[in-house]
Amino acid sequence: MAMASLTAEQLEDLHDFLKDWLRHCGRTQADLRRALQASSIRMPVLLEVLQHTYARQGLTGLAERLCAVEDNWQQDGDAPRAASAELDAAGELGQLDLLLEEIRAERPV
Repeated sequence: MAMASLTAEQLEDLHDFLKDWLRHCGRTQADLRRALQASSIRMPVLLEVLQHTYARQGLTGLAERLCAVEDNWQQDGDAPRAASAELDAAGELGQLDLLLEEIRAERPV
């Protein structure tokens, strides 16, 4: 059973989140395109890929996919040093990991 699509407002929020997240991680839309295996670096195409993930797996699946991207970037030897050092110094989970934990905590058992 397919889930509903993201609303226009949710897509706008996701767009804003992605821009902030990429900036925070020191990454580009091209990096995200490679990680998502999308056909283009254009934001509407990236959002479409994530929309398909949401339709198949819901919000948890979307968050898990973005967490996996962030994990891969953190393990990548070419990761921008500033973002990696900031995460290492904080000794905390990445933003997406925290979001995923919050989503799981709110989900009824």
